[in-house]
Amino acid sequence: MKKLLLLAPLLALLVGRVEGQALIKSQGELDKTIASLDAALFDSYNRCDLEKFSSFFDDDVEFYHDQGGVTLGKEKLTESVRKNICGGDVRRELVAGTLEAHPMKGYGAVEIGAHRFYHPKSKTPPGEGRFIHLWQFKDGAWKITRAISFDHRVAGR
Repeated sequence: MKKLLLLAPLLALLVGRVEGQALIKSQGELDKTIASLDAALFDSYNRCDLEKFSSFFDDDVEFYHDQGGVTLGKEKLTESVRKNICGGDVRRELVAGTLEAHPMKGYGAVEIGAHRFYHPKSKTPPGEGRFIHLWQFKDGAWKITRAISFDHRVAGR
């Protein structure tokens, strides 16, 4: 019985690793998975579906923005989106051809890309920036644990 108890943590670790590895079998599958996650995340962002939006983030997410500073925690990030984005003031789109997905062994994946922000209720020109999302695959779900949004500028400049 003692031997079984000692093996339990190792077995749990192995099962978790097999589950994560079985999920993504190729670069093509990783690309599709991350692209799908990105589309769903920003669909909820654009529609201001904050319940769905917050479901993509780890409770302890760290969000770094070159103009807005650091936001720590899922609740604060969701509140920031409610306060600054909801109401139709901003719409985000992925810039075609910029999405990169790279596996992070034993953790998940890193997503890198560029996104464009439109301001339909104002005459503000579209903005563009780059981003990095660190996705963790844990307990059967993908969650962003770290996000960096940087290099914001007027689109095309």
